[in-house]
Amino acid sequence: MKKLTIITLLLALSLSVFAQEEKEMKKGWSFGVLPTATLSADNGFQAGAFGDVYYYGDGSTYPDPLHKISWEGSYFTKSHRMRLYLAYDSKYLIPGMRVNASVTYMNDPLYSFWGFNGPASWDSGVSESFTSVNYALWGNRDLNPNINYYGMSRQMLRILANFQGRITDNLNWAAGVNFWNWELGAMKDNSEVKYDNDITLYEYYKNIGAIKADEAAGGKALEFNAGLVFDTRDIEAAPNKGIWAEAYLNGNVLDHKYLKACAYFRNYIRIPLGFKVGDPVFAYRLAWQHTIAGETPFYMIQNNPLLVQRNMISEGFGSSNTIRGLRENRILAEGMAWANTELRIKIVSFKFLNQYFYLATNPFFDAGIITKPYRNDVLTTVLNDAKLATIDGYDGPTQIYDPSKVKDLIYSAGIGLKLAMNQNFIISADFAKCLTPGLDAGLWLGIGINYQF
Repeated sequence: MKKLTIITLLLALSLSVFAQEEKEMKKGWSFGVLPTATLSADNGFQAGAFGDVYYYGDGSTYPDPLHKISWEGSYFTKSHRMRLYLAYDSKYLIPGMRVNASVTYMNDPLYSFWGFNGPASWDSGVSESFTSVNYALWGNRDLNPNINYYGMSRQMLRILANFQGRITDNLNWAAGVNFWNWELGAMKDNSEVKYDNDITLYEYYKNIGAIKADEAAGGKALEFNAGLVFDTRDIEAAPNKGIWAEAYLNGNVLDHKYLKACAYFRNYIRIPLGFKVGDPVFAYRLAWQHTIAGETPFYMIQNNPLLVQRNMISEGFGSSNTIRGLRENRILAEGMAWANTELRIKIVSFKFLNQYFYLATNPFFDAGIITKPYRNDVLTTVLNDAKLATIDGYDGPTQIYDPSKVKDLIYSAGIGLKLAMNQNFIISADFAKCLTPGLDAGLWLGIGINYQF
């Protein structure tokens, strides 16, 4: 299935409130604002803005700010998705402790649910008319009834607070709490197009028990996490050298209890070539997330637990947070292991409007594999959706699940472009192509802030 996303950067506006020295040092407040205009097959046109607010005080901690506030507000005209986000991050609010807190609300009346276990729930191999973007996502006027087979709705409210404290110079303890409230259901489409909610993958999974009755409408979760963080990075936003590693447990204490083990190892290796704008950096991340007790409910299976939030959304495997080049939340499983590698090359640096900028590129390769499938036993007993055969004009097969593909390697490659202001506010654009059959999202383009890791 192909996806076209066109991102237009309209404006990068920055303002420094207090004077600064001629050398690269920031004092006082600094603001970064990025209006966005996005056209995508998944969500349509996006209108909104996101940005960061930094406070550097007297500049003694630069390039690390004393306080950082991140925010986003956006709306998508075709999927009617709305996203609101407010976050705070500081290593200086409480002496010797890092505080990271955020509130997120997201409403998806036409959310895309692709099934469980990635390559096993395929969206290719059927007739071209069925796999086309116009049909699979937004309906096909030549077929009766009008179908958005991968459609459902969801609303999410998340409130989190995470803390880190020093054990030794580079070793910290970490703990946090996350509250979630989910409301799930059939598509809520108020446009002139009316889809048949009886013929959707979400409805089919409910009927066969892959989505349990007490999870189908959503629920609440209260997660606690605790672990260790080892950090020797020289700069957090875009390190030139150092290691950032985490190991922790994350568990839910409400209705559907589970316990996950998570481990991340990130390494930043400076390549001393003597470039005037800065030496290239080879960066890689090795990651593992696995449910070790209980079972994750359907409304939480896309969650990707993190101790420090770098982006508004930390969910799913695919899109910009894990394996680039896939549709968002394309891989849903109880366990995943993945790797990201990239070479970060600064192209040019300059000063503009009293701010310090640099432009960089980052060719990358991502790969991952499912280590623990999600409800594979249920899905292997029922592999076909017979209702597909009832669609007038559809001539493809009805098989929607292939358990032999659960362990297939998922991999992609691409290149990114970064524009950094004052080494902290980083505008990011990544182009990627998934190379795993059945998961191809066409030429994928993601826009946001920060490097992926």
